[in-house]
Amino acid sequence: MSYLRGRLLLPGILLGAVVIAVVMVRLRPEPALREPPSRLPFVTTAAAEALQGPIPVYGAGTVRPRAEIDVTAQINGKVSWVAPAFQSGGRVGAGTVLFRIEDVDYQNRVRQARANVAAQQVALLQAEEEARIARAEYESFQRRRMQDTAPEQANPLTLREPQLAAARAGLARDSAALADAELALSRTEVTAPFSGVVRSESVDLGQFVGAGQSVGRLYADDAVEVVVPLSDDDAALIPGLWELAAGDGDRRVTASVSAEYGDMVYSWTGYVDRAETTLDEQTRTIDIVVRIPSPMAGGIPAAGDEAPAGRDDASSMPEAPPLLVGQFVDVQIEGASPERYFWIPRAALRTGNEVWALRGGNVVTIIPVRVLQRADEAVYVVGGLAAGQEVVVSGIQIATDGMVVATGGDSG
Repeated sequence: MSYLRGRLLLPGILLGAVVIAVVMVRLRPEPALREPPSRLPFVTTAAAEALQGPIPVYGAGTVRPRAEIDVTAQINGKVSWVAPAFQSGGRVGAGTVLFRIEDVDYQNRVRQARANVAAQQVALLQAEEEARIARAEYESFQRRRMQDTAPEQANPLTLREPQLAAARAGLARDSAALADAELALSRTEVTAPFSGVVRSESVDLGQFVGAGQSVGRLYADDAVEVVVPLSDDDAALIPGLWELAAGDGDRRVTASVSAEYGDMVYSWTGYVDRAETTLDEQTRTIDIVVRIPSPMAGGIPAAGDEAPAGRDDASSMPEAPPLLVGQFVDVQIEGASPERYFWIPRAALRTGNEVWALRGGNVVTIIPVRVLQRADEAVYVVGGLAAGQEVVVSGIQIATDGMVVATGGDSG
């Protein structure tokens, strides 16, 4: 009996397991249907921005003085006084006395020269009177002679003409010596020929200086210059570049320079003064000279530059700095103004000056463009683009005209 029960239990267990398995298969949830992933290449794009007005030409350079001279004495002597401002970093105005040379010897020379002039004036008066008397006597002698005798030409010595000429020459000589002595006396004061900043000085009280000896350097503070090397493509964007004349105030191309000071960026406005007429043999660039008037006036904070955190009002802002000689600055020049051009990211410009633009939202069209200006992260071009048209920045290495791509705006 137990044997029969065992033989029936084993098939029952198997049958129950099969039933349970069938029930579990039928009750399992159906898997969610998912669309297959798109096989279109995914690209990132940016909008081409249509612009008008001057194209910015970017460059950089180092600030240099408009004019710089050596301060020298024109006479020999011992320094008797030095201006407090005549030291490195000091500012002086035009005509300011920088230092004086002991003038006692030069005053004595002036007195001596004046005495010589006075003596020569007396000698000239005496010679003039003697010449007048000699001529009167000669004319009286001629009248007493017989009427039929032809008049004779008087000897110049008889009329004392050489003596009179010598007296006049002596006065002129001593007058010139007096002028030289007065000029030397005036040169005991060494003055600044223009308003400027003292770059260096090497003169002290009691020091003996010689004529032509440099005792300092002074540069003008009314304007500074920045030499900006540009490629010929960039230089060609500056309107009327080769018609500009140095110092010409009528024809000006606006430019600006900017530099960092502390944690802010300041800018100064200037203009393109001229272009160097030689090409740099090493870099093959053209040097453009930008002039900045009034560099000692504080710079203007660059657009968008705000006060750092923790500063509540303008009074807590740092004082605007001057534009310093030797400072490295970024330069922006107002270039030509075509009727319409486009700004695109630099990464959107492809080899051969092509742009891969999108039409219809996801179809690639290859558009040739002409590059006007390259900046750090942007390119200014003209071509068959439309305002706001999307251009491919990244995602594909090769494109064909009519190629379909996926963008961030595509669903799925």
